[in-house]
Amino acid sequence: MSKAQVSFAPENEQAINNLSHLSNFDSDWDPTAATNTTNDPSRSLQCISRVKRDMLAIYHDPPPGIFIIQDEQDLTLIHALITGSFDTPYEGGFFYFILRCPPDYPIRPPKVKFMTTGGGKVRFNPNLYKCGKVCISILGTWAGPAWSPALTISSVLISIQSLLTEKPYHNEPGFERERCMGDSRRYNEIIQHETIRVAVCGMLDNDYGLTIPKPLVEAMNQAFLQFYEYYEATIQKKIHLSGHTMQDPFGEQRGVFDYKNLLDRVQAINNRLTAKLNNLAVEESVETTSSSCSPADSE
Repeated sequence: MSKAQVSFAPENEQAINNLSHLSNFDSDWDPTAATNTTNDPSRSLQCISRVKRDMLAIYHDPPPGIFIIQDEQDLTLIHALITGSFDTPYEGGFFYFILRCPPDYPIRPPKVKFMTTGGGKVRFNPNLYKCGKVCISILGTWAGPAWSPALTISSVLISIQSLLTEKPYHNEPGFERERCMGDSRRYNEIIQHETIRVAVCGMLDNDYGLTIPKPLVEAMNQAFLQFYEYYEATIQKKIHLSGHTMQDPFGEQRGVFDYKNLLDRVQAINNRLTAKLNNLAVEESVETTSSSCSPADSE
């Protein structure tokens, strides 16, 4: 979904907080908390029926780079993993979102919380806040084209995926052109580093204690092995930046590049997952051999 279809967030985080009448998001909202869906049985039935239809559509025609699963205890709670696209600073990253469909869905949009925030410390995009806010108009979190019941869970996820662009610096309204030459490149350098640190290593090692469904963890494990050569090559290419201060064009304090440590971390994760894969292959081979042996063969 393009910028013509969805309006994005402003540069000043305080500005959006001042527009509470537009906001469909509470920074303290716990997406896993139970909600009462029995107040209006007809609306609840409508919600669950529509969620099932949305999910079936995704299973039949899954959007590339998006993994999705319903919560085991609550069909209106959706866990989604978006992988960063090729040729973007998000490449190979694992970005975890939780969606909660309200009892009157699809009349109202889902609530969405971004979970891959480094424990609330990392802002990955002008539209993805450290508090977990996803700032796009169809969610009611910014002015612009509003939610329509014709939109779906897939529409929401594809819209979020569209934020993870080649040059996210320009997602910021008013920053269609660089304020200072090289700002877009400097921002990409930061996002690429933080993607590997938080959205790869942090997610695979679960540094921040997220409760990620097992199928999504398995999807990350498999994708990591596919991306591993890219991770290692990127880190080796950028390792000279280690110890240098990150220069955020939006003025945020980001710390220093730490590619030397990231190299050790991705190698350790790769060794762990490769060993696990090899062990599974051995176990499957033993099971196959055992099942193929008949009593007559063993006499």
